Amino acid sequence: MTRRFLFVLGSSRPDGNTELLARRAAEQLPPDVEQQWIDLAAHPLPDFEDLRHDSDHTRPTGGNTAALLDATLAATDIVIASPLYWYSVSAQAKRYLDHWAGWLRTPGLDFEATLAGRTLWGVTALAHEEPEVADPLVGTLNNSAAYMGMRFGGVLLGNGSKPGDVLRDTEALARAKTFFAREAPLARFPYEAG
Repeated sequence: MTRRFLFVLGSSRPDGNTELLARRAAEQLPPDVEQQWIDLAAHPLPDFEDLRHDSDHTRPTGGNTAALLDATLAATDIVIASPLYWYSVSAQAKRYLDHWAGWLRTPGLDFEATLAGRTLWGVTALAHEEPEVADPLVGTLNNSAAYMGMRFGGVLLGNGSKPGDVLRDTEALARAKTFFAREAPLARFPYEAG
C-alpha cells in the first residue's frame, strides 16, 4: 500500500507554530507519499455524542464528519498536529479522537481493523522549555494508538509561543528532517511489558 499521510491540524490559529513544524517535517517525505491536510478549525466536527448504549451508529454521509472519517480510513499514517493546550491536545483534536469511539461502533466500517497496524504520529509546539510538560499529550496519543493496535511514531516537539517562534528552534527543525523516516514501533500501554 502506498503511504498516505493525513495531517489533522488541531490549532485554533492558522499557520501557528505547530502547523509550521508539521509542514517542515512533511517537506521531508518522499514525493510519492500522498499528503492530505485537514484543518479542524476550518472543518469543525460537531461535539461527540456517546450513543453506544442508546442507539445504533450509522455512517455519516455528508459534511465534515464524513470527510474526516473517509480521510482517516484512507490514511496509512495519521498525524495529530495539536498545540499543547493545558498540557494535552486541543479541544478540536480531542473531539476528533472522541469521534473514533463512535466510528468503532459503526456497523460495516471495521474502523479498528482498518487502523490496526497503521501509524499515529504527533506534532506539537509548547511554550515551556521543559519537554516533560507535554507528557500528557504524548500519553493521550500513545494510548489511543495502543488501544487501536496501531504503531506510534512519537511526538515531534518544538518550542514557540508567538507566531513563527518555532522557526527559531533549530533543534526542533533538525528533528523534523528525519521525524517521519523513523520506523514506528507497535504502540503499547505503559503497563505492558516491552
